[in-house]
Amino acid sequence: MTADVDPAHTALLARWTATLLTARSGRGGTHHPDPEPFGRNLLARWSEPQRRYHTVDHLRAVLDRIDELTDQGGEGGELELVRLAAWFHDAVYRPDRSENEERSAALAEKALAEAGLTAHEVAEVARLVRLTVTHDPAEGDINGELLCDADLAILATDEDTYGGYVRAVRAEYDFVPDDAFRQGRAAVLRQLLSLPRLFRTPYGAAAWESRARRNLEGELAGLGA
Repeated sequence: MTADVDPAHTALLARWTATLLTARSGRGGTHHPDPEPFGRNLLARWSEPQRRYHTVDHLRAVLDRIDELTDQGGEGGELELVRLAAWFHDAVYRPDRSENEERSAALAEKALAEAGLTAHEVAEVARLVRLTVTHDPAEGDINGELLCDADLAILATDEDTYGGYVRAVRAEYDFVPDDAFRQGRAAVLRQLLSLPRLFRTPYGAAAWESRARRNLEGELAGLGA
């Protein structure tokens, strides 16, 4: 893992390093690899040219929303594992493929085992990455609720920000004809709207649910599909 990192990503790299060091703290004198090359590799992946929405900006936003949820009363769960799952959840991303989450989870399993996490920790991060296929954590899945709420928080942004998100998603799928994209996007929106709750944490449900549903319903109406 020797990919270069943009100087603008220095703060994110520091966050990665702090997260990994905290996750594997208390392991006695066991020698573990330097976190930085793993973080550099991930940032290179998040900076790939085919990305328009699933970029470093999205990664940073998800990490920030995890912090916000935690600051607003989130407790319990394994916070550092949730943060690691955020780093990996779209680490493999090709818009023309359907197995991105599975490949991202497999990358997490390989990299985090090499980086010194326990089998339980590796398995939990991979489980959380796979959960972003549906964004439908089971009742009481505190880790899953935190990650999924943070990942979906873009849906509850103001009109301009949401519009930019919609345009970026369309740009990632610019190889798909308009009619096919409208049908596919409408199916995604209907699946989200069919969930009993988009946000499962108390703060997410209170602060984000209503606006997110308005944004989704407005986009769906505009698609005419």
